[in-house]
Amino acid sequence: MSTIWVIFKRELTSYFTTPIAYVFLVIFIFLSGIFAFDLGDFFARGQADLVAFFNFHPWLYLFLIPALSMRLWAEERRGGTIELLLTLPVTMTQAVVAKFLAAWAFTAIALTLTFPMWMTVNYLGEPDNGVIAASYVGSLLMAGAFLAIGSCLSALTRNQVIAFVMSAVVCLAFVLSGFPLVLQFFSGWAPDSVVALISSFSFLSHFNSIAKGVIDLRDAVFFLSLIAFWLFANAVFIEWKKAG
Repeated sequence: MSTIWVIFKRELTSYFTTPIAYVFLVIFIFLSGIFAFDLGDFFARGQADLVAFFNFHPWLYLFLIPALSMRLWAEERRGGTIELLLTLPVTMTQAVVAKFLAAWAFTAIALTLTFPMWMTVNYLGEPDNGVIAASYVGSLLMAGAFLAIGSCLSALTRNQVIAFVMSAVVCLAFVLSGFPLVLQFFSGWAPDSVVALISSFSFLSHFNSIAKGVIDLRDAVFFLSLIAFWLFANAVFIEWKKAG
């Protein structure tokens, strides 16, 4: 754990030594405000809640999280620092987990900075704070799944742009897998069990379930299992590239 903590601190600190962190935070907070109060018709609806804010999170993460994760391993490979990292007394699992946790912690910081919106809706009305708290937890879990996918795909290339595109495409597939149009396409020729399986991988359905105010263990396990799978694949890909 001490090794993971050392790498975690190194990675998290590195975000704030470049303008990337501050640009990301400003864009995230700005877009969150636009989605919550402008596009979400907050004042027109006359209801003090953050439903619109969280409804846009999957689409917000679809672009911002791949932009955050694309550098995790692609930058290491491009700069040649991955060889140095792997020569240290660090296991592959420790390196993968530490870098992921640093990116996840940074995302948690970005979410924390949106708390003034929570305070605003409490000032303007009487929202269900239990629902908002659950939505924050669900959003962080979903962000972790996005990051795990992005981290894994970042290990496959030296080019950050390619890593961004691949991550965005794969994440989009997980977001859209529960859409009726997608399910109708598969239901025309695939067995019902296959259609149900595809639907079960939808980020939207699991996140929306948590955003209703109840953190179902199945939804939490879904996101955590997905994170574990992609981090495992991440380690495998790096070992494969190392051996090659």
